Amino acid sequence: MQLFLTIVSGLAWTIVYIESIRLGFKHKTYAMPVAVLGLNIAWETIYGIHGLSESIDAQTIINLLWAAADVVIVYTFFRFGRSELPKFVTRPLFIGWGVVIFGTAYAVQALFIAEFGWMDGARYSAFLQNLLMSGLFIAMLVVRRSTRGQSLVIAVAKWLGTLAPTILIGVLGNLPFIIGIGLLCSVFDLIYIGMLWWAKRNPAALSADLARA
Repeated sequence: MQLFLTIVSGLAWTIVYIESIRLGFKHKTYAMPVAVLGLNIAWETIYGIHGLSESIDAQTIINLLWAAADVVIVYTFFRFGRSELPKFVTRPLFIGWGVVIFGTAYAVQALFIAEFGWMDGARYSAFLQNLLMSGLFIAMLVVRRSTRGQSLVIAVAKWLGTLAPTILIGVLGNLPFIIGIGLLCSVFDLIYIGMLWWAKRNPAALSADLARA
């Protein structure tokens, strides 16, 4: 069961990353909110490298594959992300802002490890940033007023990719905190899936306010 749930999570999140890369280049944008993109690549590189220094298991291999995919998503952010911001944000300012975000993400992950240790730090940070991602995906849809850089494939795969470790770590491991955060992720993920489903059938409704403005 443990290996099965690990593989389900790994495959689902791999789909999220591959689809994010595809849509990033197709729509010339970045398909993952930058705050959690920073936390994700920091988490995956830190725990992937740490896993190599310990016993290499399925999760370590998955972490390193995710980190490689995130490098490409980070590229789409720096390549296309400037166009998502107001004109007064110059290119140098945008790059500096991005560097600060990614640097902060690594610092946050290091603080989790210092406070909780490697195992609990990995679990708590992963689920909390997952919840942040769930909320920011909804915000991305609202702010962009379109489904640009977003898809039901990403939304559903993200939900399943979070649900599997919620069962594995929270339910089977009997950890109420993980169960609670995981369930909250599912609530927001299902809301986002519903919003995307509605938006794809009512594209004009998203941009109606901008047209009136």
